[in-house]
Amino acid sequence: MNAAHLVAARRTAVAPRRGAFNAVEAHDLAAPVLRTCLSDAGIPPEAVGHVILGNALSGGGNVARLAALAAGIPARVPALTMDTQCCSGLDAIALGARLVASGAVEIVLAGGVESWSRAPLRARRPRSPEDAPAFYDRPAFSPFPDRDPDMLEAMAALAVERGFTRAAQHNVAVDSHAKARAARERMAAEIVPVAGLAHDAFTRDLTHRLAARAPLVAGEGACALDATTVAVEADAAACVLIVSGAVKERLGLPSCIVTAAASVGGEPERPYDALVPAVRAVLDQTGLALDALAVIELMEASAPQLLENRRHLPLADDRLNRGGGALARGHPVGASGAILGVRLFQELMDMSGGARGLAAIAAAGGLGSALMLQRS
Repeated sequence: MNAAHLVAARRTAVAPRRGAFNAVEAHDLAAPVLRTCLSDAGIPPEAVGHVILGNALSGGGNVARLAALAAGIPARVPALTMDTQCCSGLDAIALGARLVASGAVEIVLAGGVESWSRAPLRARRPRSPEDAPAFYDRPAFSPFPDRDPDMLEAMAALAVERGFTRAAQHNVAVDSHAKARAARERMAAEIVPVAGLAHDAFTRDLTHRLAARAPLVAGEGACALDATTVAVEADAAACVLIVSGAVKERLGLPSCIVTAAASVGGEPERPYDALVPAVRAVLDQTGLALDALAVIELMEASAPQLLENRRHLPLADDRLNRGGGALARGHPVGASGAILGVRLFQELMDMSGGARGLAAIAAAGGLGSALMLQRS
């Protein structure tokens, strides 16, 4: 198998739903990011072998194909859109790396894109002329209704089960925003401005006093979830450029090598549990311990989820989500995993050769994905 090298990684800013990207279609969010990745590496669009993007909300079609064409990539280049909900963007990067490692193609653009703002309304067709269409907010993530909780309900139940108080959850949210604010200037280099937005719009100077006044969104009592402890619905795109070792050497570019990737399944009623087995699978593939990693990017869909994941993964604060997480940015579902991949790449590129890092995310339905990179 060949080595798969990441030689460029970019993203848009993350904008809350109905914010700066309210009028921007998903493929128009992704196209400038694809173009910029190619420009960063000095690779012409006609050299691309495949485009793979994760997406969960665009309502069908092939948003990756639209984005590729809008980016000026030749029509002969195939494009694939994949949907594993929140894992989609990270799974797209893993699939792209496997294509390159297998020798099937030498250059792949992979990532994710999501627009909550422009997502179509969804409805089931009426069964008879007398019925009206039945609108719904989300599809089923399990065929068993009793094992398919709403995500907020699942997180609220977890908070009660583990005794994760609002105060403990606020610690996570305040820390995420503080890290994101501290890293704002450093992260500017990875962001492709779109619609005039060049920084993550949701990040703020969040204090414990402000968090305590936030409205509740799920649960009740001491362990309830509020507006600061659940990642907001958001719009964004993120992409990495993956090339073979031969292309990397020809271009003379620094890179991060994909050293391991894993996707796992878990119980659909406990979606937050799937992240930890994915991380362990990647560590098992490499024979490494968690403390061998210089940087770790974990999805912050909610504060209880991160608290639960950290129960099983003892992580040093200075290595975890160094630029903040989704609680400080937002959750653009199909792009969230790809943003973790971009953040991981950018952090490792500031480190010396041999530094390793990991990104991991869980998804509705009980899915988990993880990716390990090593600075070349």
